[in-house]
Amino acid sequence: MSTTTISGPVARRIALAAQGFGDARPGGAVTRRHLQRVLSKIQLLQLDSVNVAVRAHYMPLFSRLGAYESTLVDDAAWSHSARKPRMLVESWAHEASLLPVADWPLLRSGAKRMGWWTNYARVLEQTPGLVDDILAVVKEQGPIGAGGIERALESDGTRRKPGSWWERSEVKKACEWLFGVGQLTTGTRRSFERLYDLTERVVPPEILSRQVTPEEGARELITRSAVALGIGTEPDLRDYYRLGPDVSKRAVAELVEAGGLEPVTVDGWPAPAYRHFAAKTPRSVTGRALLSPFDPLIWERARTERIFDFFYRIEIYVPEPKRIYGYYVFPFLLDGELVGRVDLKADRAAGLLRVQGAFAEPGVDVARVASELAGELRLMAEWQGLDGVVVGERGDLAPVLSRLVR
Repeated sequence: MSTTTISGPVARRIALAAQGFGDARPGGAVTRRHLQRVLSKIQLLQLDSVNVAVRAHYMPLFSRLGAYESTLVDDAAWSHSARKPRMLVESWAHEASLLPVADWPLLRSGAKRMGWWTNYARVLEQTPGLVDDILAVVKEQGPIGAGGIERALESDGTRRKPGSWWERSEVKKACEWLFGVGQLTTGTRRSFERLYDLTERVVPPEILSRQVTPEEGARELITRSAVALGIGTEPDLRDYYRLGPDVSKRAVAELVEAGGLEPVTVDGWPAPAYRHFAAKTPRSVTGRALLSPFDPLIWERARTERIFDFFYRIEIYVPEPKRIYGYYVFPFLLDGELVGRVDLKADRAAGLLRVQGAFAEPGVDVARVASELAGELRLMAEWQGLDGVVVGERGDLAPVLSRLVR
């Protein structure tokens, strides 16, 4: 069967539009409706504990919508009222993520393979009764952190082996196992500490009771991947929710047969690709955005290189002398191309957004990139409640950028 052949630039525009970069930023205040619009495209927000510049789950919305009140995400994820029902729930998806509450049954369907937390099952075997003890404390006192659970267990005479700085305590491991298998989720957060609660008190009963087969769950998750990516190889689609290869390949084949995915060939791509049937192909993509290392547009590094010809690795775990660009580097998107990158740090004590390194990609218009980047950095600093931007000396873009942000 012959397939449509498309060019790399067309595939890039499809991917950008699917991720929301074909839409103009709001002209006024950002509301829950705008949050819902972004989530309908990217499907989820990855969580990460690093807070050097801004926490990972806040940044994708800023990249697409501009400045907004972070309480918009907090309220959607970690509070509930009749007027503003909880929109998001925490679970393991791509990694630890916030995703629509309605998607909970898909992740619990059996389509998604179990994760690293299964290594903690041996703790439960070695400490019988621990799970029941934890669930009883959470039922009585939740939402509650792992430390609070430990203290509650100790206070009633139930002593547990204490953890050490290199190993989580038995209670924390058991909590993570319960979170992984879905018996606990995050009721709320306090200074980003996860406070566990019973899933039945967080996810509405009509959603919790929905039964989804593994096959249906896989098709639904691959469909969401395809909506978010617009176009991708089977491994691209699989990676978005970290499905197993056999499960993913079968779901892709079924969706192709049903017409939800269209097989295509992309010039320069080494593997067959699939386009979501409703994916848009804009004539051009304009605008600018700083991208977190955990933005779904770029989190799969091989795909980022294939689409943008942009080699990118996060260097947090690289020893400082061996880092090429810096500790926490944000790629800069301008008019549909990745044109530079900046190593950012929010110095809250000094009230400054520090650009510790600024680098232009080969062949770009340095003056224009610097001008647009300076504007976006000022906007980011203002959004974060910082007084200004200071540029260091590292990188070929630094001298001209430094002059522009003064």
